[in-house]
Amino acid sequence: MTDGMLELIRTRRVIRAMSDRPIPLRDLEKILEAGRWAPAGGNQRVVRFVAVRDPGTLKVLREVSPGMLQRPAAAIVLCLDHEAIRANEIPEHDPVLYVDIGTTMQTMLLAAHALGIGSGPVTSFAHEAVRVVLNLPRELTPELMVCLGYAEKDAEQPLKRGGGAPRVNWQDLTHWERYSRDPQS
Repeated sequence: MTDGMLELIRTRRVIRAMSDRPIPLRDLEKILEAGRWAPAGGNQRVVRFVAVRDPGTLKVLREVSPGMLQRPAAAIVLCLDHEAIRANEIPEHDPVLYVDIGTTMQTMLLAAHALGIGSGPVTSFAHEAVRVVLNLPRELTPELMVCLGYAEKDAEQPLKRGGGAPRVNWQDLTHWERYSRDPQS
């Protein structure tokens, strides 16, 4: 892995204060392309994307999404395709489905950051309302939204670092060979 890739991972942040500057279509397409390359369990592609740029639709999505603190210029709604899940004989509650949503989200967040676009995930929303707003068929369930927008310069980013939680390093999170109360031993 290159130092540049590690730096990209290290510097990515959730952006909650976004300007109204539009996201160029070409950049949005690059983020969608990155999502297509995200790891998928068994290489079964069951995650679908609904890209939203219309300000009116984004406004309605904000109204049904208490977790959407930002005012994004675009959003990508990640959906599970239950028709594809059945066709691939994946159990409906298999954890791999949510791992796939997570890897797709993280890949998109990193792609946005690489393009200089701020991003942030949202999971707190009225699922049925989002289904109606986006005209989703019954086989697609909205699972997560990736909000996209340029960081508002000099704006305070709400919810910084867990309300003042101390910074941790990888050593604080890692146990070697087996679990111990003291990760350093």
